[in-house]
Amino acid sequence: MKITGKLVSNQFNLHLNQTKKLTPITIKPSAILLDEQSSLERIARRIARAGLCSRREAENWIVNGRIKLNGKILKTPAITVTKNAKIMVDGKPLPKIKQTRVWLYHKVRGTVTTAHDPEGRKTVLDTMPRDMQRAITVGRLDINSEGLLLLTNNGSLAHYLALPSTGLTRTYRARVFGRINSNALAKLKHGISIDGFTYGPINVNIDRILNHNSWLTIKIKEGKNREIRRVMKYLGLHVNRLLRTSYGPFQLGNIPPEHTKEINTKLLNSLLAFSYKQSSNDSTVS
Repeated sequence: MKITGKLVSNQFNLHLNQTKKLTPITIKPSAILLDEQSSLERIARRIARAGLCSRREAENWIVNGRIKLNGKILKTPAITVTKNAKIMVDGKPLPKIKQTRVWLYHKVRGTVTTAHDPEGRKTVLDTMPRDMQRAITVGRLDINSEGLLLLTNNGSLAHYLALPSTGLTRTYRARVFGRINSNALAKLKHGISIDGFTYGPINVNIDRILNHNSWLTIKIKEGKNREIRRVMKYLGLHVNRLLRTSYGPFQLGNIPPEHTKEINTKLLNSLLAFSYKQSSNDSTVS
């Protein structure tokens, strides 16, 4: 895999998705991107900002006794620390918090979105350069899906971007096999429940209907495990190709397969400020 360069602002097609009100999380991107350590913050967030893991993973590490605070093993993540706190992870000092970095990656089919796969399958991190080996993925794409995947060294930012309440729209192009029922697809904008699982609003646009396969553009905000495939199957459609083209304001564009582009800090702050502003307004899949 090759790093193909940094993005410039005109490569982004910033778009606004408006209709339904969502409640954004309370942490603004500017707070998440703060490179200096805050005077007071939850210890799990401090660990996540050091780039070792996500905030949720840090909480699990604490419960499992892997974290020491000022020489004592922690038993609960409900601890607020100062910037001078001495935190140890598996006996090693917590790394210095680095400047936040975000990469856009073009995932291909056949790779898994995890750091280590017990089945020995190829992961998206296998071919990453050394400075990205500890990168955290923002959500996941299943092994048979392809397209845009976000990575960052900031666990709190990864958590923020993945939350449904943040209101970022994930856009996909799907090739499906089966008979298209436009009325059934249109009703998905109100959400749907399947076998006890409830999925939020899904916007589907029919791009092209062929003899056997059709192309759809699908927009969702939740990104639950295999959500699109399960919903399409329920409607009698088999997804034989699924490509994510955008995640909030971040676009796949012309990034080649298995290549990455890093977003420069100034542009990153602008994009996050834009996405936060939109999630604070009336917004839904459009």
